Amino acid sequence: MRNRLIIFSFAFALVLQTHAQKQDDMRKAVEYLASQELGGRFPATAGDTLASEYIVGQLRSLKLKPIVKGKKRIGFYHNFTYGKDVERTTHNIIAVLPGKDKQLRNEYIVVGSHYDHLGLGGKNSGSRRPDTVAVHPGADDNASGDAVVLELAKYFKKVRAKRSIIFAFFGAEEQGLIGSKNFLEWMKQDDNKRIHLPQDKNGIVAMVNLDMVGRMRDHAMSVSGTGTSSEFKAMAEQAAEQTGLNISCTPDGYGPSDHASFVAADIPVLFLTTGGHMEYHTPDDVPSTLNYDGMQQTLEFSQKLISQLANMPKTPDYISVPSSNTMKHANFKVTLGLMPDVMGASRIPGLRADIVVAGKPAHTAGIRSGDIIQEIDGKPVKNMDDYMQRLSELEPETTIPVKVLRGEEILTFQVHLKPAKK
Repeated sequence: MRNRLIIFSFAFALVLQTHAQKQDDMRKAVEYLASQELGGRFPATAGDTLASEYIVGQLRSLKLKPIVKGKKRIGFYHNFTYGKDVERTTHNIIAVLPGKDKQLRNEYIVVGSHYDHLGLGGKNSGSRRPDTVAVHPGADDNASGDAVVLELAKYFKKVRAKRSIIFAFFGAEEQGLIGSKNFLEWMKQDDNKRIHLPQDKNGIVAMVNLDMVGRMRDHAMSVSGTGTSSEFKAMAEQAAEQTGLNISCTPDGYGPSDHASFVAADIPVLFLTTGGHMEYHTPDDVPSTLNYDGMQQTLEFSQKLISQLANMPKTPDYISVPSSNTMKHANFKVTLGLMPDVMGASRIPGLRADIVVAGKPAHTAGIRSGDIIQEIDGKPVKNMDDYMQRLSELEPETTIPVKVLRGEEILTFQVHLKPAKK
């Protein structure tokens, strides 16, 4: 009995050590990619080059396959040029891990994240502080996704899957998904310099995208695209049960990240994110704000999910699912000035206010980020649909009660509504 306890204790300590090492590696990747030295990783800048060289170095050390014939140093780069007024040349970083099954290795899963960000911000940059010119480090957006994908590459190098896996780090995502779109366009072309990749985009049978996975709360994660293939939802739920995550599934695969390029090409997708926060697209998105325990859970969930996907006996089918993002198309007369939790993954009834914008009606009334909205104008709010319905009923220049849960306390605020900007 004593020997068994010693063996168990040793094995448990080894697991803890392995987890600690993975977290340390992810932390180091985030701290470098989101360092002031890299200047916010704007495409075609010195910081963009340093970031890509770091990622390529990691992929080369794993002895993954390059995708372009020629010198080993440049074999992982897929270069592209974009821009009308000012042309910029940057690249995607692509590496391939061939599958171990003779038949299924001809089917490819793309596991991707974007590595670019907003640089110094400023006007028309996408910064939420457009009047501030400063390094936007992009620790969560998306050094967090890059760090997890690098760990996934290490994992699958050791635990080979039946299908081949393309590890992709896309450039110029913040400029309009340009890198992922260019990659798919390139896959349509007859390019005899391209190696270790499918003959065309039809060889890509699924895409898994990780974007902003560094700020997990309450073990919650959003998984979009679960309806784009008939088995995806069950696979995601099984992986969540195995790893203790509370996931919120969205059937369609649309959204403001690189998976949208793939679903537009009729490729089934899964998009993993832990959601928005006040530091999103600001200079305050720094490495110290990330939840590295949560990133470890994201990594374990991704390993389980991608393992199912890369080893399933049948090719994933593709199902076209219309966009469910009705919020984007809604025409409200008023605004509260907050970003609701689109994940809807909290176990507490209501809808979390992820970001409450200073100076807007909700913030002026006293509502704060993290409050859980439970009633608007005396009517219940249980989910996003309820929230949108309540907004659609409201008129500008009126004052209405909003009941929220903050910690364990129920609070009611009187919110004076302003007209929504058209």
